[in-house]
Amino acid sequence: MPHALRRSFVQATAVVAFVLTSTMPMLVSAQETKPKMPNPRLFRRETPFDITLTLNLKQIKKDKQQDAPWRTATVSYTDSSGQKVSVPVRARTRGVWRLKHCDFPPLRLKFGGKSADGTEFANLDEPKLVGYCRNTPQYEQYNLQEAQLYRVYRQLTDLSHKVRILRIAYADSATGTVETTRYGFLIEDPAQMAARAGGTILARKGATADDLEPSASAMAYTFLYFIANTDVSFNGLHNGEIVSLPNGLYAPVTYDYDFAGVINAHYAGTDPSLPIRNVRTRLFRGWCSQEAAYPAVYELFRQKRAAIEALYADSIGRLIAPGTIKSTLAYYDEFYKEIRTDETAKRSVFRGCLG
Repeated sequence: MPHALRRSFVQATAVVAFVLTSTMPMLVSAQETKPKMPNPRLFRRETPFDITLTLNLKQIKKDKQQDAPWRTATVSYTDSSGQKVSVPVRARTRGVWRLKHCDFPPLRLKFGGKSADGTEFANLDEPKLVGYCRNTPQYEQYNLQEAQLYRVYRQLTDLSHKVRILRIAYADSATGTVETTRYGFLIEDPAQMAARAGGTILARKGATADDLEPSASAMAYTFLYFIANTDVSFNGLHNGEIVSLPNGLYAPVTYDYDFAGVINAHYAGTDPSLPIRNVRTRLFRGWCSQEAAYPAVYELFRQKRAAIEALYADSIGRLIAPGTIKSTLAYYDEFYKEIRTDETAKRSVFRGCLG
C-alpha cells in the first residue's frame, strides 16, 4: 500500500500502533466499547418464509441509476394465528451487474421506526433483498444455490452473513395484482453481522495482507477458492467487507456469490486480467505471507465436510434441483482431494499465492 494511502487508512480507523503477530505487521485500532445490536428475529430460523412484497413494480424496474430514490413499499405475511401482518418499508434498487441486466432489480429494504416491532421483521435495519432477476425457474435456482453458499460459509465461520430464504409474492401497489411468486433471500445487514463479533464495518478501501488478520484472511480466501469465486476485492471493497474487531485486528468477510463457479450461472464470466477464462476454474488469490494460517483452515474444512454436505440434504437444500446437488457435491469433492493433506493443499492450492 502506498505510504500516503496507508497513512489515510490508519488515521481513518483510529489506529494507534503497529504490533507484530508472528512475522507479519498488523494494524491495531484503539479499543472502544461498542453498543450491542439486537438480534433480528427473522434470522433466528432458516425455514423458508412466505411474504408479499407490495410496491410500484413498474416504477422500481425503471430505477436503474446508482442513486435511485427510496420508494414506498409494504412487506406482509400471515402469522401463526392466521392474521395478516403488514409492515411499511422503503425500498431502493442497488447493485451493479444485476441492476443493469435483471428484469427485476436487487433491492435494499429500510425498516424504520417502530412499525416492525413485534413482527418477524423486528430489529432489521437496511438488509439486502436478493429477489428474482428474471422470471424463470433457472434464475430461481441460481438464487437458491447462492443462498446455500451463505449457509455453507456460516458452517465455517461466524464472521459471515446470515440469510433467510423467502418465498416472495411480488404485488403491484397500483393494481394489487401479484406479478409472480419466486424464491429469494434476505441478507443480514453488514453492521449487524459485524456487531455479533463485537466489531464494526470499516468503510475505507486500501487494505492489504499486512492489514488483515491471517486466520480470517485464510478462511475467506480458502472459501472463495472452494466455491471458485474471483468476483471479489477486499482492497477495493467489491463483494467484500472489512470488520474491525474489538482486539484491534481486521477481518475480511465475503458476500455475493452469483458469479461463483460452483453455481456456474450462464451469464457469469471472469475478469480479463485474470489467468482463467471459465468460472469453473478455481484460482487461489490469497497472500503468500499468510501461509502459516492455512493448515488450520484446511483442517476445519475437513472437519466440516459432513456438515456442509448435509446442507444439501435438508429441507432447504432439497429446493435445489437434484442434478445440481449432485454436480455441486462432485465439485466440492475435487476441492477435498486437493486438501487431502497439508502437503497436497500446498502443492495444489497454495502454490498460486500472491506476493
